[in-house]
Formats: sequence, C-alpha cells, structure tokens
Amino acid sequence: MSENQMNVNWYPGHMTKARRMMQENMVLIDLVIEVLDARIPMSSRNPDIDELAKNKSRIVLLNKSDLADPKANQKWMKYFESQGAHALEINAKTGAGVKGIRGLVEKACKEKIERDRKRGIVNRPIRAMVVGIPNVGKSTFINAFAGKACTKTGNKPGVTKGKQWIRMGKSLELLDTPGILWPKFEDRTVGIHLAFIGSVNDEILVLEELATSLLGTIRDRYPGLLEKRYEISEEGSENMLLERIAESRKCYAKGEVLDLKKAAGILIDDFRNGRIGRMTLED
Repeated sequence: MSENQMNVNWYPGHMTKARRMMQENMVLIDLVIEVLDARIPMSSRNPDIDELAKNKSRIVLLNKSDLADPKANQKWMKYFESQGAHALEINAKTGAGVKGIRGLVEKACKEKIERDRKRGIVNRPIRAMVVGIPNVGKSTFINAFAGKACTKTGNKPGVTKGKQWIRMGKSLELLDTPGILWPKFEDRTVGIHLAFIGSVNDEILVLEELATSLLGTIRDRYPGLLEKRYEISEEGSENMLLERIAESRKCYAKGEVLDLKKAAGILIDDFRNGRIGRMTLED
C-alpha cells in the first residue's frame, strides 16, 4: 500500500471531543469494558485507554472471536489477563459469550463491592463505561448485552447531555461513549490491519493495493487457505495471486481483461466474513 494511501487524517474534531468527554466521565466510573476485534487485538485498541483508565477495573472483550484463530484467542486472553484485565471471547452478533459478562463484572469489581460494604454502602450499582474504536462491534455488543430491558437515562446529576446511561437492573449501569480512533498511526501496519477489517472507509483506499497486502499476510500466516478457498496456486507475487483469484472467480471487465478491482472486493469481503477461514493477524 502506498505511503500516501495510509496517511489519512484519523483524528477528526469529534474524536478529540470524545476523548475529553471520556476523561471527564472517568471520575464516575468503576469499570472500563473495552471491545476489540479478535482478529487484530492490538491494532483495534485505542492506546489512550490505558492512560485514561488507569486505576479502574478492566474487562477486555475479544469480539468476532468466531472469525479469529481459536488458538490465538486463547493466547490473547492470557496476554490481557497478564496485563491485569479480565478477558472474554464473544460474538456480539450472535450473542455468544455475552451471558458470561455479568459474572466477570462482579469478579472485576469485587474489591469495590467489598469497600462499599465496609462503608455501609449496599447495592450501589457498578458503573461501567464501554469503549471501542469504530467498527469493532461496540454498539452490537451493547444491544446484545443490554437487550430490550434496558432503559436509557440521560439526565442524571453529574451527567452532561449527550451521554447515554443504560440501566441494567439494580446492580449495573453502562455508559456508552462515542468511538474514538487515535491521531497518528506510528506503525503503518496498524492502519493496514484496520483497513482489512473495515474500520477505515474503503472509499479512501485503493482496493487492489489493500487486497495484495492482505494476500501476502494470509499466505505468510496461514499457508494453504487461499489455495483451498480459490483453487489457486500460492506461488509467485501477490499481484499474481490476485490475478489468479480474478480468473478463478471469472472477474472480467471487457472481454478477456481481468477485473482486479472486483477480485479484490471479493477477497476482502470473504476475509471480513470469515469465508477463507478463521484467522488472527497479530501475535
């Protein structure tokens, strides 16, 4: 992918505002629930979160875990637990794993509940903030977790307008926050990984370049999967692979001319929907 392709302005004004809002809200919060994409757990994190949420209980949710490599999911869970967070694999779309979050919330906030009890404060709800960058499935998760029973309340004392508190029974309140991406990707790979999963607007990318980059990544990490899916040889350059996919999927523009853009679209769509196989792109 060409250098100028990935240098997009990632930090529009509303994201700066969202970060400031999060900072102000942290005072009210006991727990931060961070939603990540299990295929790229590091690239789909917001590095600001560690700074903003220090001294808070943490839960990390590996969403879309059904699309990621099961062995890698286990390793990433161990990694986040070693960082002091509680981790869980979920699929917010189907609701898989979502039921386990309640228990995890109580586990993560055990000390807080004990402290409250000692002070004679009983049944004060745990207040959790849900964070996640665009397209990791944060809203889908909130809907799956809160369900229809939740009531949104926006006008509590200490709550500025525009924030959504979601009451989940007596013991838990969720605060939804706008998704925030970080300003500059120091590491180009992060930008490319986010483009693979669709967190970056496809209109600003050259699809063929994104596809060749993805082909190289898949072939390196999961040799044999492309061959199986598209019945092609994995030898040669990434451009050759894309041409073979175009032939295999009969993507022609005019007459005999291969339509590489169409083939790129097919590949990226297949990857995003897990049709090539379960893959994790980061160790």
